Amino acid sequence: MRLSTVFREAVSGLRRNVAMVVSIILVTFLSLTFVGTASLLQMQVAQMKNYWYDKAEVAVYLCSTISPANACPQGQASEDIKTAVTAKLNEDTLKPFINNFYFEDHAQAYKHFQEQFKGNTVAKYVTKEQLNETFWVKLKDPQKSQIVTETFTGFAGVEEVRDQRSYLDQIFNILNAASLAAIGVATLMLFSSALLISTTIRLSAFSRRREIGIMRLVGASNFYIQLPFVLEGIVAATVGSLLAGGAVLAIVQFFVQGVLAPKLPFTNLVGLPDALTVFPILVGVGVLLAAIASGSAIRRYLRV
Repeated sequence: MRLSTVFREAVSGLRRNVAMVVSIILVTFLSLTFVGTASLLQMQVAQMKNYWYDKAEVAVYLCSTISPANACPQGQASEDIKTAVTAKLNEDTLKPFINNFYFEDHAQAYKHFQEQFKGNTVAKYVTKEQLNETFWVKLKDPQKSQIVTETFTGFAGVEEVRDQRSYLDQIFNILNAASLAAIGVATLMLFSSALLISTTIRLSAFSRRREIGIMRLVGASNFYIQLPFVLEGIVAATVGSLLAGGAVLAIVQFFVQGVLAPKLPFTNLVGLPDALTVFPILVGVGVLLAAIASGSAIRRYLRV
C-alpha cells in the first residue's frame, strides 16, 4: 500500500469527524497550556530562589527597650555588646563565611520602617527606641547561614537571629503548591484528552469498517491499516499542541514581560527563551500522547 493512500484515508477520517477533531484540539490545547504554565511557574520559582537567596542576609537583632525579659534580661544592648558582636563577626572563624556586614542603628531602622509602612496607621505609634538595632550579615554562601545563626543565638545582648531565607521559603512553598496544583489539573486534562482521542479513533474505525475489510482483503498489513487512524489523532493533537505553545509564548511576552516585569523591576522573571524551551516539549508531549492513545485504541478495536 502506498503512503499517498494512507494520507488520503487520514484526511478522509478528519473530514468525517470534524466535531470530534475540534474537541481533541481544544482539550489538548487547554491541557498543554496548563502544562506549559506549570512548567514556567517551576522555572520562575527556581530563578527567584537563585536571585533572592543570593541577596538574603542574616539579621542579628540586638535587645531593645521592649524586648522580652527572658531573651534580654540585661535590657537594651549597650555599646560594649555592640563592640563584642562586631569583634565576633571579625573573628577568623566567621570571616571566611562572611562577605560583608553593616550596623543599622535606631535612627536608620526607624527611617526604613517609616518608608516601608508609609500611609499605615502603625507608623504613627512606633518610636525609634522600640525598633531593634541590627547587624545585617551578607554571607558568601547563603546555604551556610546556620553558622552565623548558631554563633549568635543566646549571645548576650542579642534578642534574635533571623535568616531572611525563612521568609522566602514561605513564599516559595506557596508558589510550589500553586504549580503542583496546576500540574495536577493538567494531568487530569491530559488524561481526558487521551480518552477523547481514543474514543474518536474508535468511532472513526467503526464508521469505516467496510474500508478496513477491503484493506485486509487486498493484503494490507496491520501497520498500514492502523497508520491512518494514528495520523488522525496525531494531526489533531499537534494542532492543539501548537496552539498551546503559542498561548504560552503570548502569556510570557504580553503578561509576564509586558505587565508584571515593569511592576516588579527587582525580580528576575521568566522570558521568551524559557517559553521557547517549553514550546517543543509541549508539541512532543501532544504528539506522543496522541500516538499512544490512537495506537492503543485502534489495536484494541480492530484486534489486528
